[in-house]
Amino acid sequence: MSLSSSQRLTPAAVREMAGARLGGPVRLFRAPGRVNLIGEHTDYNLGFVLPAAIDRYTYVAARPRAGRELRMASAQFPETFSLSLDQLKPLRGWGNYLAGVADGLQAQGLPLHAAELFVTSEVPYGAGLSSSAALEISTGLALASLSGASFDPLHLVRAGQHAEHAFAGTQSGVMDQFISTFARAGHALRLDCRNLEWELVALPAGCALVICNTGVKHELAGSEYNQRRQECETGVDLLRRDRPEIASLRDVTIAELTAHQADLPPVIFRRCRHIVTENQRVLDAGRAFHDGDFARLRRLFSASHASMRDDYEISCRELDLMVAAAEAAPGFLAGRMTGGGFGGCTVNLVRPELVEPFRSATAHAYAQATGREAEIIATPAAAGCEELL
Repeated sequence: MSLSSSQRLTPAAVREMAGARLGGPVRLFRAPGRVNLIGEHTDYNLGFVLPAAIDRYTYVAARPRAGRELRMASAQFPETFSLSLDQLKPLRGWGNYLAGVADGLQAQGLPLHAAELFVTSEVPYGAGLSSSAALEISTGLALASLSGASFDPLHLVRAGQHAEHAFAGTQSGVMDQFISTFARAGHALRLDCRNLEWELVALPAGCALVICNTGVKHELAGSEYNQRRQECETGVDLLRRDRPEIASLRDVTIAELTAHQADLPPVIFRRCRHIVTENQRVLDAGRAFHDGDFARLRRLFSASHASMRDDYEISCRELDLMVAAAEAAPGFLAGRMTGGGFGGCTVNLVRPELVEPFRSATAHAYAQATGREAEIIATPAAAGCEELL
């Protein structure tokens, strides 16, 4: 559902394409993909995350229609979908997310109207950059706006998560939908996934965000994601025998976890150790960004990647090789894998004046090691969802 990094969409081109497809004037909405700087798999454990939106967007063109039917088409996929707002149910493929968002908005009391929707995206698909959340939030914003009713942006976040849980079958946290909705240009966002309190974290002028796409996505990613969540819940259940007040791994310190290591199966202990230490790394990284302390950020990013590789076991050969290639490239400040794992992307902090040498050296080293061509995207931290007037 995405274009390559060299094929960028413009609002004017999307309007023209959508107008021709839908047969008339449209309203245009978009939401960004995201890159998580640090804090992996901590969101569904009610911990801390530090994502930023990227300037790659999913666009939804919409126009109202009579009746109670939603009609949906995509520039990237041949399938079209029609379904009644009164009988929303899981579909297949990309239509599943749209149906889930509509269901989630109506469950929160928004009176949706029939509409025709046309979707196109430049967020790399299957790369760990949350193309699904960009689709969910852009669709939710379109449907909510066409309804004419007032709504809270959190309605969009909750509807997107509902689509993941009830329609796509992924028991994800709330990070992806939250950053796609609330992001601010030039900033990351530190989110407390328990109470949804958040603060902006300005990105220092001395670094640029560079995303390196390995070009692989291993099929076990979806099932392993849900398994990791279950393993964390098992760890909480076991730790709660001694401390009943524990609600999630957010409530556990590394000292407490280590003290109970003998009470946990080795795999469960390692899963829990990643989450507990990753939460602390997010807090430490927020302070390091504020101070412009790139040496500390490099240590934190490196420790995060090692923890995901060894304790959470969600890295893969291609990700490890991409991290190594980036570490040896000019301008590298910090880097790690990002996203759910088993393929996808790494995120890197790079000196702005050396982005091109970094890109060239990393791509060459990765190709030498794997025989694969890397897609490397330099991106500012972008703003969240919006209607384009």
